[in-house]
Amino acid sequence: MNYKQWIVASAALVLVGAGIAKNSIQFDSSSIQLDADITEKTETVEKTELTAEESFALKANTLFHTLDLKAFNAPSEKVFTMALKGYFKMQEEGLIKNNKLTIVDFSVSSTQKRLWVIDMEKNTVLLESVVAHGKRTGDEFATAFSNRINSHMSSLGFYKTGETYQGSNGFSMRLDGLEKGINDNARTRAIVVHGADYASPALALKQGRLGRSYGCPAVPNEVNKELIELIKEESCLFIYSTQQDYLKQSKYLI
Repeated sequence: MNYKQWIVASAALVLVGAGIAKNSIQFDSSSIQLDADITEKTETVEKTELTAEESFALKANTLFHTLDLKAFNAPSEKVFTMALKGYFKMQEEGLIKNNKLTIVDFSVSSTQKRLWVIDMEKNTVLLESVVAHGKRTGDEFATAFSNRINSHMSSLGFYKTGETYQGSNGFSMRLDGLEKGINDNARTRAIVVHGADYASPALALKQGRLGRSYGCPAVPNEVNKELIELIKEESCLFIYSTQQDYLKQSKYLI
């Protein structure tokens, strides 16, 4: 029995009891007041019942505003909320074993820190970094995206982080795109997290943009190992852009 049902049942019992008592004693004002109090509480419960969407929005707002930022900045609340929605859906599908959420916001300039790692168990930001996009995705800003092999573009959407390996770019981590037609060619395309000299904040300051990859979310070499160790082996990574086509068709955001 939920709270509303308990209130209604209690009210019924009180009224029955009051009817019985009326035959032997005078029905006093305290019973009337009790009935009024119950009615008021029932109406309050009805007014505070939330839809699933409203309940999620409230939870996301609370989590965002209680984030322990340490010495870092926060991602935008809008992008955080989207990432959270996908994270919870992935969790429901049993896809997450490592409770970290990585957000990459490609609506932000490549000269700025636009990658965050959040520990969802502690609601704490663990890391913040610049991150490169694909060479055909844009210059300073990421504007074009593709799932095609050899497109040299970044792909948007939700990913599950995979295993680590030593490759041509050193210590790296594979990614599995979870959205069909959007990023599901990631493993075939060798879209991985790795370190790169061109993903350097100093280079970004010098040339007005970060260096670019073949589609991989490449990070500074000095950040790479820490990042991968935090998020490897089945955590959630979300790459965001303002591209409306993606936002309207993502199975994790609808």
